[in-house]
Amino acid sequence: MKFKLLDPAAVGEIIEMALSDHTSFDQIRALHGLGPDQVKALMRQNLKSGSYRAWRRRVRAFADRREVYK
Repeated sequence: MKFKLLDPAAVGEIIEMALSDHTSFDQIRALHGLGPDQVKALMRQNLKSGSYRAWRRRVRAFADRREVYK
């Protein structure tokens, strides 16, 4: 997947935001213009495979819990 040119500081900020449980994909899109699929691809490229899988599991579980509370 092609990304617009991002400087290393922006990539670091996106990764930090994505790893935070308090930041949604919508907030990342508003600040950096990347959708959920692009953020996932960026994370896959920049994290170790085990770290990426753990992050995806946590994000998926968090989203599932959020659905229960609605």
